[in-house]
Amino acid sequence: MADWGPVFVSFFLFILLSPGVIFQLPGRGRFIEFRNFHTSGASVAIHSLIYFTLICIFLLAVKVHMYLGSFYEHCR
Repeated sequence: MADWGPVFVSFFLFILLSPGVIFQLPGRGRFIEFRNFHTSGASVAIHSLIYFTLICIFLLAVKVHMYLGSFYEHCR
């Protein structure tokens, strides 16, 4: 059985924190903009720091684990 927790957490955080998809911090005209589908170097850097922080929290502090597969495979 493989531990799929880090894979799913990384995937969902990558989708949620892609600059310009849901929000962009800092925005072009305002501090935060929603769904503008634009990006800049500063927003990529900020979103990377937020992503790294949340990955560390979820994987190291909370220790998210997801084991997929049959229970009987583990008992062999």
